[in-house]
Amino acid sequence: MNQEIQLTKQLSQQEQPPEDGVTVQDHTSQQDQQQQQQQLEQSSHGAAGRHHHRSKLTVLPLIFLIYFEVAGGPYGSERAVRAAGPLFTLLGFLVFPFAWGVPESLVTAELSAALPGNGGFVRWADRAFGPLAGSLLGTWKYLSCVINIAAYPTLVADYLGKVIPAVAGAGRARTGTVVSMTVALSFVNYTGLSIVGWGAVALGFVSLAPFVLMTGIAAPKVRPRRWAAPVSGRKDWRLFFNTLFWNLNYWDSASTMAGEVERPERTFPRALAAAVVLIAASYLLPLMAATGATDAPPETWANGYLADAAGALTRGARIRL
Repeated sequence: MNQEIQLTKQLSQQEQPPEDGVTVQDHTSQQDQQQQQQQLEQSSHGAAGRHHHRSKLTVLPLIFLIYFEVAGGPYGSERAVRAAGPLFTLLGFLVFPFAWGVPESLVTAELSAALPGNGGFVRWADRAFGPLAGSLLGTWKYLSCVINIAAYPTLVADYLGKVIPAVAGAGRARTGTVVSMTVALSFVNYTGLSIVGWGAVALGFVSLAPFVLMTGIAAPKVRPRRWAAPVSGRKDWRLFFNTLFWNLNYWDSASTMAGEVERPERTFPRALAAAVVLIAASYLLPLMAATGATDAPPETWANGYLADAAGALTRGARIRL
């Protein structure tokens, strides 16, 4: 009998609700967990909103960024005419963008879509061969870009020297032009990739406008027989192919912006395809016009000669400038 009474008491104690303090404590802990979860959701939504509203590159700015990474216009292509003559130059700038540019752009588009992030080819090498390969590739590419980019202000100074003689030769005017251009473009890079992208669009239209105008004016004067003008002496094939390669290289540089591109799996293929056509046309059409509408021998073609050809075709200094 006593055992039954004790068993009944134990069951009744187990069925009793917990004390008020324990109940309040459990309820409070549940409220804290809910508040923390709400705060995490709000912070994640805020970060997603900031990421969504952050300006990213679309197709048009990316096309012109690729255009300036690879070409930037027919500037510097004159030496190919001097090395191998007009006909081989036209064939080179017709074939090379597709034979070299299309495969490299396809690789860039595929890997940029598969590994979207700022770093591009460095990330590819790191993923495939390890951190040492990625570090070496990044270092070599950096040195290559430093050497390559240093040539552009000098090339622009050569063109300005056709209109401003003080910039043509060595001196303070040329040095000041090169330094000012370098500082100005470096400052633009610090403003952000979105501003740089739309600035590249504006600069692209400005830089291409004179060549479009020159091509239109020269079209009625073009004589195809002039494209077969021979080179005096032997053809310099080394200079010819170096000029082609230098003017049509660095397609993979666009991959370093993959993290800033909106929907890279769709944007990159479209932008690269359009850039290949734009770059090929921007070289081929002005060269066809200048070589087919003037009687200048290939030996006169040096850096900046396209400005002289534009001045001769239009008989004015404005388009030359």
